[in-house]
Amino acid sequence: MAFKTIVPSRLATIAAAKKANFQRAIQSRKNFGEYLRTPGSKADPHGSWSWMNEDLIPTPPEKRTWRWWNYGFFYFSLSMDNWTLGSTMIGIGLNWWQAIVVVFVSQVISSIAMAINSRSGEVYHIGYPVVARSVFGMYGAYYVVVARAVMAVVYYAIKLYIGSSFVVNMLTAVFGTGFTSIPNHIPESVGFTTQQMLAFFLYWLCHIPFTLLRPYQLKWLFTLKMCTVVPSLLGLFIFCMVNTHANIGPGLARSAGVSASQFSWFFMYAINSGLGNTANIITNQPDFSRWSHGHWASIWPQLVANPISVTISATFGILSTSAINNVWGLELWNQWDLLDAIMERYPTSAVRFAVFLCATFWALLILGTNVAANMIPFGSDSTMLLPRYINITRGQFLGLVLAWAVCPWKIMYSAASFTNFLGGYGLFMASVVGVMTADYYVVSKGNIFIANLYDGSRTNPRYYFHRGWNIQAYIAYIAGCAFPFAGFLGTLGVEVSTVAVDMGHIGWILSYVVSIVFYIAICRVWPTQSQRVVQELNLGWEAMAKEEVEFNVSVQKKSLDEESASEAHDEKMME
Repeated sequence: MAFKTIVPSRLATIAAAKKANFQRAIQSRKNFGEYLRTPGSKADPHGSWSWMNEDLIPTPPEKRTWRWWNYGFFYFSLSMDNWTLGSTMIGIGLNWWQAIVVVFVSQVISSIAMAINSRSGEVYHIGYPVVARSVFGMYGAYYVVVARAVMAVVYYAIKLYIGSSFVVNMLTAVFGTGFTSIPNHIPESVGFTTQQMLAFFLYWLCHIPFTLLRPYQLKWLFTLKMCTVVPSLLGLFIFCMVNTHANIGPGLARSAGVSASQFSWFFMYAINSGLGNTANIITNQPDFSRWSHGHWASIWPQLVANPISVTISATFGILSTSAINNVWGLELWNQWDLLDAIMERYPTSAVRFAVFLCATFWALLILGTNVAANMIPFGSDSTMLLPRYINITRGQFLGLVLAWAVCPWKIMYSAASFTNFLGGYGLFMASVVGVMTADYYVVSKGNIFIANLYDGSRTNPRYYFHRGWNIQAYIAYIAGCAFPFAGFLGTLGVEVSTVAVDMGHIGWILSYVVSIVFYIAICRVWPTQSQRVVQELNLGWEAMAKEEVEFNVSVQKKSLDEESASEAHDEKMME
C-alpha cells in the first residue's frame, strides 16, 4: 500500500462512499442482507451455500506483490521473536553451547518443512483452507481448518498478553510511580493487575487497524519490524554484556549430565521442543506464500532467514539474561522482566527513555508476529467457515474480539495443564501438514484442480471423495497422531510408560513422518479420487499450474468487478 497517496480529500471521499453504502443498506432488510454479503460470494454458481469469496479464490496477479526481499524481511523479523527459546533448552538440561546447536538444528529442520509446505500456495496462490479442501475433501477440510483456527485464536490472545507486558514497561518508563501506584482492584486469583489490564487494553486497541488490512498490504510492517528489532536486540544484548563484563557464570558452562544411553532421546526431545516453537508457522505457510510474485520468492528467503534469525535471537537471550542473573542475583529469562530490573537498578531519566524505546520496539515485534502467525491464519480460516459473510478482514476482527474470551492472563498465571496442552497441540497439526505434503509432492504430483475446489456438490469429479471426506487422508492423519498421543497424555498428568514418554518427546517429528508414510502407502493400494484423475490424464509435475490458475483468476475477476465496484473503487483510491 502506498501511503503517500492517502490524502485527506481521498479519505473524505472514501468515508462518504462508505456512509452512502450503509445508508442504502438500512433502508430495507433485503438491502442490509446484500450489504453484509462478502465480495465474490455471489460468484458461486452452486446453490444457496457459498464456497467462495474474494479471499478464497486464487490471489489475482495484481496482488501478488511479495518478492524475495519482502519475504526476507518477513522471516528475519518474524523469527527474531525467540529471545526466550534458549531458556527452554537450558530448562530441560542443556548447557549454553548445546542449546545454541539444538536451536540451530531444529530451525534448519523447521525451515525445510516450511519451504515444503509453501509450494502449493506459491504455485496456485491459494491459502491453507483451500489447500486443505484439495487434500481432505470439501467437507473434510472443515475439521483441519477449525483445529488451526482454535490454535490461532488462543496463541493470538497469549501474544497479546506478552506484548502488553512491554506496554507495562513503556508506561512505567514514562509515568513512573504515577503508573505503578495505580490501585489494583482485580483479585489476585485472576493473575492480572489493574495496571496490566490497562496495558492489555491499550495494546489490544493497537491491533484494530491491522484487522482492516490483508497480507499483501502489510509488507511495510515487516520491513519496519526489521529496522527496529535489530537495534533493540543488539542494544539490550550489549548493555547486559557490558554491565556484567560478560560474566555468564559457571551454570552455563557445565554439561547437562545426561547418560550416554539416554542422550539420543534427550537430544531429539530438545530438537522437537525447538520445532514446536515454530509449528504453527509451518502450518500457516500457504497463507503467506500465496501472495508471492514468483514461484521461488518465499522458499529461499525462509531457508536462510529462519535458522539464522532464531539462533541469533535465542543466543542473545541465553547470554544476556544468564549474565544478568549471575551478576545481579536474579532468576529471570524474559525481556520485560529484564527491562523492569534495569529500571529498578538505574532509575534515571536517560535509562527510562532507553527502556521506553526498547520496549516499544519489542511491542512492535510481538504485534507483527501476532498479525502474521495468528491474526492472518484465523482470518483465513474464518473465511472458509462462513464465506458468504466473513472475509479475511472481518475474520481478523472476530479473532481480536475472541481474544478477550480466551482470558490469556488466566492461562499464563495458573493453568499449567492447559499450557502443557498447547505445547503438545502441535503434533495434531504436524499430522495435517504431513498429509498435505505427501498429497502434493507424491500422490497428486503437484497438481491441483482449482475450479473444483469451489464445488461442494456430489458431482465434483476431483474433491468430493467419499461424501466430501478423503478417508485415506484421515486414516493417515489419525495414524500420525496416534503414535505420540500417549506421550502427549503424559504431559497432562496421565501415568504412561517410558516408551510412551519418549515418543511424546518427539511428537511433532514423529507425527509428521508417520502421516507422510501412511498416506503414501495407503494411496498406493487405494488411490484417491483426485489421484486417479491425475493418473488417467497422465499429468506431469505441476502440469495444471499455468492453465488452471490463470483461467480461473480471470473468470472470477470478471464477476468480482461487477458486484464489488464500490469496494474496488475504495481500494484503488487507497493504493
